[in-house]
Amino acid sequence: MHVLMVAAENDALPNAKVGGVADVVRDAPKALAAQGVSVDVVIPDYGFEQLQREYIGDVTVIFRAQPQVLSVFKICDDNTHINQFVISHPLFSQSGSVYCNDEPGRPFATDATKYALFSAAICEVLLQGLLKRPQALHLHDWHSACVAVLLKFDKRYDTLANLHIAYTVHNLALQGIRPFKHDDSSLEAWFPSLGYNGQHLCDPRYPHCFNPMRSAINLADKVHLVSPSYSTEVLKPSNYQQGFFGGEGLELDLQNQSAQGKVVGILNGCEYPEQSPEQVSLSLLYERIEHTLFNWMVKHEQLETSYYIAHQRMLQFKNTPIDGPLVTSVGRLTEQKVLLLCQQYGNALALDKACEIIDRFNGRLIILGSGDKALESIFTKAMARNANLLFLKGYGQGIGDSLYELGDLFLMPSSFEPCGISQMLAMRAGQPCLVHSVGGLKDTVSHKNNGFAFFGGSLDEQVDGLMTCLTETLTLKQQNPKQWEKITANAKGARFSWETVAADYISSMYC
Repeated sequence: MHVLMVAAENDALPNAKVGGVADVVRDAPKALAAQGVSVDVVIPDYGFEQLQREYIGDVTVIFRAQPQVLSVFKICDDNTHINQFVISHPLFSQSGSVYCNDEPGRPFATDATKYALFSAAICEVLLQGLLKRPQALHLHDWHSACVAVLLKFDKRYDTLANLHIAYTVHNLALQGIRPFKHDDSSLEAWFPSLGYNGQHLCDPRYPHCFNPMRSAINLADKVHLVSPSYSTEVLKPSNYQQGFFGGEGLELDLQNQSAQGKVVGILNGCEYPEQSPEQVSLSLLYERIEHTLFNWMVKHEQLETSYYIAHQRMLQFKNTPIDGPLVTSVGRLTEQKVLLLCQQYGNALALDKACEIIDRFNGRLIILGSGDKALESIFTKAMARNANLLFLKGYGQGIGDSLYELGDLFLMPSSFEPCGISQMLAMRAGQPCLVHSVGGLKDTVSHKNNGFAFFGGSLDEQVDGLMTCLTETLTLKQQNPKQWEKITANAKGARFSWETVAADYISSMYC
């Protein structure tokens, strides 16, 4: 069997990772190859000229009524059995990053155009035979959805129309919605001669808009959600007032596909290296934090408040021995991840209350992450108010790895979590997790077995559940060390193997 994976991210290549999809696109092909599947992976060329690579050829596509020439390169890497390809065009590399942020009122505009051109190139590359025709075409998230649209509706690709399409939804909240027309970033602007069925492609809430994710869900042969629990949650409508994140407007489409046996829930995996990680100490962690903070600081003409307070707090931590638990959190600052911590709880934010609870046990909370500017501001101000909170606004691989290894308890109270990788990495290091029991968190963390979990039928109940669970968890650690050691051992011993995932891909997605 031969599989072609098409995605926006791939952590097998440098600086091509933003979220968890990059880990999947890096790791899943290796697991498939170990089971005899040949795999090609292709992403846009965001600026990989420095890598050793082989020129495969050019294709020309008509895009925005103009011919566009794109080049295909194979990345030369003798350390992997996976063929890594990139497609080059100035539009893909001009921003210097994977994704772009557009002005308010034009969400996804730049990226949607970029990935529409990328999708057109994928179809043409397959038609011209520059990439081997696969038995299964595996598309990831909305960024590659236009591949399905073009294969099904553009007569030029009639010979490819019967390709088996597996479509993975990594995060249903991001759908890439753009207008059908009257905008330079719209379906008819990209492909003015395309005939299409608008009923399959429109957004159910905004019928004048093209929804790439809905399109791929409706056109794919198999729709993959990245955990069993998430695959059932998305069949129900979201109810934000009650704190429930479900189908995000696409529940009817998913229900229809599920009724036809096309929806599968397969949990993502985690790699478990045979070699033990390096031994990390608190002093080494503080050294890494200081080094990283300085690197962040010099990128700005003026010293940012967040970095200044973080450096002062780090020095405070460094000079005062810790005699309580170290609670950690690593992840992007988005509403998905931190909505519960930003709710009012009594006369304070839930984040302040969490710091207060941790302080009762002489503990500290270190949070690593960046994202939404408003949320970054909230966390910076909370750090100023709470002497036991260190918020590091950014991401540093070394710091993240150290926090997984050193932490006593990993905090992950996501409002929804399709799969989650951070909890797997923390558990792999022997750090139990405290999670909101939804999606992939529900499928990986078992309360008082290998971690701790809370749930609630409304936002208020969820926040209350989080605070109660945090208090009970730290009390258990303090008063029942034997049970804590058992839970820690169970966390470290849990396995979510890519070998199992690959077997499920082959039996449930690629057929």
